[in-house]
Amino acid sequence: MTEPRFTARAGIEAHQLGRLRSVIEAIQRDNPFWSARLRAAGIDGGVESLGAFFERMPLLTKAELSADQEQHPPYGTNLTYPTERFTRLHQTSSTTGRPLRWLDTPEDWQWLLDGWQAVFDAAGVTRDDRAFFAFSFGPFIGFWMAWDAALRLGCRCIPGGAMNTTTRLAAIFANGATLLCCTPTYAIRLGETARQEGFDLAAAPLQRIIVGGEPGASIPAVRARIERLWSGARLFDHHGMTEVGPVTYECPRRPGVLHVNEAMYLCEIVDPESGLGRPGDAEGELVITTLGRAGSPVLRYRTGDLVRAETGPCECGRVTMRFPGGILGRNDDMIVVRGTNLYPGALDAVMGRFAEVAEYRAEIGERGGMVELQVVVEPAADAGDAAALCARVERALRDAWNLRIPVRAAAPGELPRFDLKARRWVRLET
Repeated sequence: MTEPRFTARAGIEAHQLGRLRSVIEAIQRDNPFWSARLRAAGIDGGVESLGAFFERMPLLTKAELSADQEQHPPYGTNLTYPTERFTRLHQTSSTTGRPLRWLDTPEDWQWLLDGWQAVFDAAGVTRDDRAFFAFSFGPFIGFWMAWDAALRLGCRCIPGGAMNTTTRLAAIFANGATLLCCTPTYAIRLGETARQEGFDLAAAPLQRIIVGGEPGASIPAVRARIERLWSGARLFDHHGMTEVGPVTYECPRRPGVLHVNEAMYLCEIVDPESGLGRPGDAEGELVITTLGRAGSPVLRYRTGDLVRAETGPCECGRVTMRFPGGILGRNDDMIVVRGTNLYPGALDAVMGRFAEVAEYRAEIGERGGMVELQVVVEPAADAGDAAALCARVERALRDAWNLRIPVRAAAPGELPRFDLKARRWVRLET
């Protein structure tokens, strides 16, 4: 299904209110988790406006969903239909806490694929593309939706599971892949390995790389590094979550700007501390309501993602909400070092400038009641003097935050490599 093209906010909000009423009607009686919450909020009969919904419906947290699954294993009570209706099972990547299991009906899965079609449309993907998927094909939802959406579109789909990096590169060349789907971290790893193994990426058929799963592609330094490695292939970002699906896609005219698919999602920006709404163009935590996925919906779900919202007409002609810079960070990832708030994405932005760094890790510890941060860098094979590299990285970190952050060099192969979400933010035992 093609994403509707709205011309004004009034049209978007009218569509969203209609879809929201349909979701509430579908779940108010038969979904045990939501029927109780809707009654408590006094909106089990529906809502008269989006404003009333925001005012009366409490925010939902991942901790509440996790507690529900613990109390009612294995899937919890956020199920509108008998379990026999559900045909897809995925789970969160458990970057933080216990993984959530998520079920989908065939109808809801098609709704999610509509979201990925919007990602493909913005990236210019057509049925003539040959798509290579470099992910593990495990229970993490990863690029499963992208795989099925590409099949539905008519692309030739090439699975890249159970392969090492060199084998994946060979498969990209052998099958003439024009589209690559992976994380930003793995796009860099593929590119660096190609250089080491003698693959000529300038001769690769690849035209587009669609990434997700972690911030990175909306960070200019990381984007430039990936596109430099892949010799002109255009990079497209998107973001989503297991609990909600594919929420955003990159603006075709403004790299690093993510448009919300507002036909499918009702998004709010709230203060991360108070949970109170921040109207208009504001920075804060992203809260999402799914306007479909009736079998297992979420209403006013706190994602923990920090964004800067922008509204009004965009250069591409769309009037939907968008996030310049993509996902800026996460509430639970922030650390405070000597009074300065630091996020992984901000560190990525600095480290992305150094092609001589093959991999890095941020080690977070505590000394004397104070949070301490050290960065470990693994120099690339042709990086030269490791001590000089560490000194240059230290200077860049000091220039960025006016902090002295120690940097040490790791031995070749010491730091882990990642196929899916990178885990470079490591908290040390104290």
